Formats: sequence, C-alpha cells, structure tokens
Amino acid sequence: MTARSDRHGNRLHSRGGSVAALVGGAVLPLAFAPFGLFWIAPISVALLWLSWEDCDRRQAFRRGFVFGVAAFLFGTYWTFISIHEFGQAPVQLAGFLTLGLVAIMGLYYGLMGYASARWLGLSGPVAWFIALPGAWVLTEWLRGHLFSGFPWLSLGYSQTDTPLSSFAPVGGVFLISWVVALVGGCIAALVRGRGAVRLGGAAIAALVLAAGVGLDRLEWSEAEAPLEVALVQGAIPQEQKWLPSMLEPTRDRYLTLSGDHLDARLIVWPEAAIPALRHEEAEFLERAARELSEAGVGLIMGVVERDQTDGHYLNRMIAVGEAEGEYSKRHLVPFGEYFPVPDFVREWMRLMNLPYTDFVAGDRDQPPLRVDDIALAPSICYEDAFGREMLTFLPEAGLLVNASNDAWFGDSIAPHQHLQIARMRAIEAARPMLRATNTGVSAIIDHRGGIVQRSPQFEAHVLRASVRPRIGRTPYVFFSDGLALGLGLAAVFIGLLIGRPRPV
Repeated sequence: MTARSDRHGNRLHSRGGSVAALVGGAVLPLAFAPFGLFWIAPISVALLWLSWEDCDRRQAFRRGFVFGVAAFLFGTYWTFISIHEFGQAPVQLAGFLTLGLVAIMGLYYGLMGYASARWLGLSGPVAWFIALPGAWVLTEWLRGHLFSGFPWLSLGYSQTDTPLSSFAPVGGVFLISWVVALVGGCIAALVRGRGAVRLGGAAIAALVLAAGVGLDRLEWSEAEAPLEVALVQGAIPQEQKWLPSMLEPTRDRYLTLSGDHLDARLIVWPEAAIPALRHEEAEFLERAARELSEAGVGLIMGVVERDQTDGHYLNRMIAVGEAEGEYSKRHLVPFGEYFPVPDFVREWMRLMNLPYTDFVAGDRDQPPLRVDDIALAPSICYEDAFGREMLTFLPEAGLLVNASNDAWFGDSIAPHQHLQIARMRAIEAARPMLRATNTGVSAIIDHRGGIVQRSPQFEAHVLRASVRPRIGRTPYVFFSDGLALGLGLAAVFIGLLIGRPRPV
C-alpha cells in the first residue's frame, strides 16, 4: 500500500469513528422516557468505546465531545423552551445559554476521552470491562456535582423498567450507570474482541443480568399502615399563571378540586400552586387551615415567600391543616432561580425587563414534614434529580413528596424524563413517592418505582390512592453515592496500574 492510500484509509477510519461517536450520542436520548428504548443505552456506550479504538488523545477528545454534544442537544433541547418561551429571554440569549450548556456537557466526555487515551487506554478487555466503565461513572458523578450539577441523562435512569433498576437500592443511579457502561464494554468486546475476550464479554453480560434479577427479589423496606392521599393538578398554563386576573380562578380551581377529596388524610398541591406571595395570601391560608383541620385533612402546598428583611425569595413547601412543617428548597436552578452573573449583566437584565432577582437556598439541615406520625421527605421540582438531597430525611421519612411545575418545559420530552428521574428516587430509597405537578405529569409511585397512577398532561386532574409508608434503610441510604464512586475510583486505579492494554 502506498503512503497516499494509507493516508486515505486513515481518513476513512477517522470519519467512521467520528460518525460512530455522533450516532452513539444522538440515539442515547431514545433510551430514556418517553421513548423507553432502554436497550439503546449500552449500544450507545459501545459505539463510543469503538469510536475511540486506536485514537490518539486529540481524536479521543473530539469524539467524546461530539458524543456528548449530540446526546445533550437532542436530549435536553427543551432548555431553550424554558429559557425563551417561558423565561422571556431573547432568542439569541436563550440559544447562547442552551448551546453553552450542551457544549459544557460535551466537554465532560471530551475530557474523559482525552484522559483515558493518556492514562488508561481505549481498547482491549481492561479498558472495556474495567477502566472505561469506571471513568464513565466518575464523569457522571462530576457532571452531577460541579457548578451546581446537571445529572440529566445519567445512564442509570434509562433502566427504571428493567431488572437493572434493582441495583439502585444498593448504590443508586450511578451504580446502574456503571452496570450499563460495563454492558456497553461487553458489546464492544463481542464486536472487536477475539476468542476468550468475546466469551468473557458474553459471560459478564449474563452475570450482570442474573445479578439484577436476583436483587429484584429482595425487599429493602417494610410497609406500614395505609394513608389516603389526593394529588391535585390544577393545569394552569405557565403563560397565564402569574397574571393578576388568574389569582382568583386559580384559588377556586384548587379549592374545588380538593373539595371532593376531604375524606383523604393528605392532599398535595404543586410547586407555587397559588400565584401570589405567601404574605399576600395570609388570610386565604388561615381560612384553608381552619377548614382542613375541621375536616381532619392535612395539605402540603408549594408557595413563594419573600423575605421581608432582605427582599430575597424562597421557594417553599408548607403544611397546613392536620399536617405540619415547612421546607425551603435547597438546590436551586441556575438561570431559573438564581443568576450567577456579574452586576453589570444583572443591570442589563433589569433594563431589558428580564427576571433578575435571586431566590435563596434553604438551610441544609431541615426537619421533614409530617402528617399524623408519618415523616415526609420533601423536594421541590429539580431537587429530585439529586439522590443525595433525599438522604437528609431518611430513613426517618416513610414517604417522598415532590412538588413540581414542569409547565416550564411545554409539551416536550422533559416532563417525561423528569418523571423517570423521580421514579429512580423511589427505587433508591425503597419508598413511595407522591409527585404533584402543575400541568403534569403528576404521579403516585410505589417503592419499586412503578407508577400506581399518573395524570394526563395539561388537564385539571386529581390522583387518589391509598399508599403505604415504608420503614427500613437501603444500602444506598446508608452509603449514598459512596459505593458507586468507590467502584469507579478503584476501576480507574486498576487501569492506571495495568496501563495501556495489548491489542486483541
């Protein structure tokens, strides 16, 4: 072969690897809700592993970056809808912020490729079965923690309806991500390996599936006496929600929908259910508390509260009637609830009539909400994307309660992805979850992540069920992300010790 034809062959090989990385990232969102093609997740990972074969550091960075950009461009395009259509940001600013987020997510996988090429190797059994799955878990963990964290599209969420979800009570969503990445390595071994490596890949995949089926037979918590609950979905369109003319109709809708369920023990309203500040609704809340107490009902509702001393806002859940407690959101959304920008940018936002006032985070150590003698673990909207946020209230809490407003994402895939994330929190804690949203998808979720009931989107609706709080402590509640993180670190360390694998 001449030097010219050899260069031509290398270019073709390079193009094929880049296409594999692009396709692998682009199809990854199909593994998650609402599509539910869970089997695509390990195939997507395998395409990335195979695209990295024989790469140098720069190529590995580029292909990892392409993979990440494609995955998040197609999987989180709804951030543009949230920022532009409902956040009222100009198209240019919304596009810049959306593409900026996508690029940052791509950098995680680009840097993972670069580091793996530099220190771990990118092909062979050590890379496929040990080093790369470990590096993936560390990358996901960092992505979920750095700069406030954005854990959306973590591989583990794709497996809520498969036996692999049974790893969640042991090590959380990141342990499932490791398992999926490992299966991706098995697929790469079947495609590119030989002899014993192929056989090893098939055997490991079979063992992973068998372990998932075995773990699925375990019960990590015990049921207690049932609690009658009603979840109210008001379905107030986001573009109308804060109009002054909608205050009275919104009150009436929630009161009417709740009035038919005063035989329940607990009623839950969504995030910021009533479009007014808490002090402005003091009379309404006092009247509601009195009437609910007389009926023997507890109500948990989302409210926005303004601190009268410093003018900052709090996103809160409060309990009235025969429920008690208050909770302030701790994990805020960048550019949604606070703006990490310099003062001159904030001044420009004010002049452009854009939102520019920050919410403030609640204290890290807050007590659970309560109804009767049952402790409830609260979370508000985006907080349920962070498994560690729930652990403060466990194992004391017998139920998880989430108040959300996914109207910010319109009729996109985001509300369905968010529901899938909430289901994972229930599996990790082995606790049912009550999830009340403004426009859907509201749901009652059992302790295994199964959907007992769900609401239609964009319709006023009430979910009614008898749920059983549960007691007990899963390994994940005890160790948090420590097991998955430790496994990832150990795998990367082994990769460093063994070094670049020999071709197979």
